[in-house]
Amino acid sequence: MKSTSPLHLLFCAVLNIVVLSLVSCSQKEIKLFNGQDLNGWHVDVPLLDSVPNAINPFVVRNGNLISLGTPQGHLITDSSYGNYRLSLQYRFVGEPGNCGVLVHASTPRALYKMFPKSIEVQLMHENAGDFWCIVEDITVADMEERRGPKSEWGITEGKLRRIINLTDTSEHPLGDWNSLSVECKGNTIKVWVNNDLVNDGYNATVSQGQIAIQAEGSEVAFKDIVLLPL
Repeated sequence: MKSTSPLHLLFCAVLNIVVLSLVSCSQKEIKLFNGQDLNGWHVDVPLLDSVPNAINPFVVRNGNLISLGTPQGHLITDSSYGNYRLSLQYRFVGEPGNCGVLVHASTPRALYKMFPKSIEVQLMHENAGDFWCIVEDITVADMEERRGPKSEWGITEGKLRRIINLTDTSEHPLGDWNSLSVECKGNTIKVWVNNDLVNDGYNATVSQGQIAIQAEGSEVAFKDIVLLPL
């Protein structure tokens, strides 16, 4: 039997360390919000184009990221991502209403001169987990039942862009924190609200992009915004 040299053993040991290190790095969580400021994000609020002294609807308060709701717009990550699981906590601060998290965002103001190209994960009260197609598209099971007549589907203004979630009973009582997890892997997107699978899409027309948080009428607090590469 041919013996293995000490040099060969050393090489194999070093190689294993390098491989394990690369695997560990690839799975390292990324904190998208540091709890102190909006470093790593930028604001796109159309009203600020014409009213420069209008308030910024995205602020940090008591370690939480707050979407004030108005003026309407988006807080967008500077970086783009693909193949990840996004997790965060959110709650309505006052009156319940509308908000959302956008994944795979790209071209700004592509819809209604407001919304970037993306796929929205809805956070609207009693509708958390709906998909909204914003100049991008995605498929789910029971598509006509959950989106409406196929002849009216579309990804632009006036089309059926909403895909209803699998359950409207997963949200916690108003004022309580909710957990949201969004897994984007290739052209699939899965959504959990408080650990319930509430949407499962495939054949998305996009597989990477920026992440955005909406200001869309209601004050919402966010915390523990973390991305785990897959």
